[in-house]
Amino acid sequence: MLIWREEMNAVTQCPECGTRFKVSQAQLDMHQGMVRCGRCQVIFNATKQLADNEPSPQLNLALPQEKMQEEVPVKISTEPIPAIRDKYDFSHLATASAEKALETSSAVIKKNVHWSWVVVILLLFIVLLAQTAYFFRVELAAHLPGIKLVLTSYCKLSNCDIPLPKKIDRWSIESSDLEFDPKQAGVIALNAILRNRASFAQTYPNLELTLINSMDEVLARRIFLPAEYLKPSEDEKQGLLPNHEMGIKLHLDTADLKATGYRLFLFYP
Repeated sequence: MLIWREEMNAVTQCPECGTRFKVSQAQLDMHQGMVRCGRCQVIFNATKQLADNEPSPQLNLALPQEKMQEEVPVKISTEPIPAIRDKYDFSHLATASAEKALETSSAVIKKNVHWSWVVVILLLFIVLLAQTAYFFRVELAAHLPGIKLVLTSYCKLSNCDIPLPKKIDRWSIESSDLEFDPKQAGVIALNAILRNRASFAQTYPNLELTLINSMDEVLARRIFLPAEYLKPSEDEKQGLLPNHEMGIKLHLDTADLKATGYRLFLFYP
C-alpha cells in the first residue's frame, strides 16, 4: 500500500542499491511512475518499489548542490524532468532491447554464413584446380615446363603419370625413299627423315609402310613401333626434342612381291 507523508510524499526503494527516498504523486503521475536513483543512477518504476519506512539517511550526504539537483529526483516539482523525458522512452525499452538482441543475433548469423560460403568456395576452387591439373597434366607439362616438377609430385600422390604429348599434326616426313638392293633380290631399304615441328618434346609415332605395285594395288602393309626403328642410342621415353629431326633406315625382305612403290604414314595408336 502506498503511504503518503508530508504533503503527499511516498517512500520508494531502489531495487539496485537499496537506497530509499521520497517521491510525490505529481511526480509519479508525470513520468508514469518512473524515477532515477540519485545514488546508482538506475531508472525504475517507483510504484512497484514502495517502502513503509523512512528514506535512507545516506541521502543526506554532503554532495554538490548542482549534482544533487541533477541526479536525485527527490525535489517536489510540477515541471517535467527533461533528462528523463528526453533521453529515455520507457514505453519502448523492452522493444528496443529485443530489437538490439535480434540485430546482434542476425549479424552473428550473417558473419557465420559469410565465412561458411568462403570456405565452401575455397574448397570447390581447390577441387577444380586439382581436376584441371589431372586432366590437362600433359598439356600443362608441355607448355609450362616450370611446373612439371610440381605436377610430377602431384601425380605421385594421385597415382598417375605425365606422358609426352602426342600431336600427330606437328610431325612431318621431310624426305623418304625406297632402295632396292641389287645384290640381294627382294631386299629393300627404307630411308626417311622425321621432324618434330612442335615447341615441346613428343612421343615417337608409329610408322605405317604400305608396298604397292605398278597398278597402285596394295601388296603388303606393316606397322613399325618406335622400338623397331629407333637406334640403340636413342631413348624412346625421352621422345624427340622440339624442332628436331631424326633419320631412320629399315631393311625389309619383300620376297617375290615385286613392289614398285610405297606409302609411308605416321600415326599414334
